Amino acid sequence: QGVNDNKVIAGFMGNEWWMMEDAKFHTSWDWLMPVVEKIESLGYDTELVNRLDDGGIYFCINDSAVKASYGKTKIEATYKAVVEFIEWYNIKEATEDEASDMLYGVDNNQ
Repeated sequence: QGVNDNKVIAGFMGNEWWMMEDAKFHTSWDWLMPVVEKIESLGYDTELVNRLDDGGIYFCINDSAVKASYGKTKIEATYKAVVEFIEWYNIKEATEDEASDMLYGVDNNQ
């Protein structure tokens, strides 16, 4: 939960990191919920689960690599899941773009 994770989120949201040095994604629902809403707008369902059997709080992003991210608080679980999702999503998108470029003969090394 540091500067690098907030930087990952800021990039996903289209913000320049140098303008977001005081980002509060990890402590403020006002900052974090627009990120969750953007993820949902991409077609991913989200779910916050309070597990009674182990006392854990889990945030799930269905149909992604983030099956359940654990936290001691709701915002911690959500924040961790969002960071994991964005890292997975960025790799997925880059891989799909490379596959598309290869399929259609685009050479980005020129």
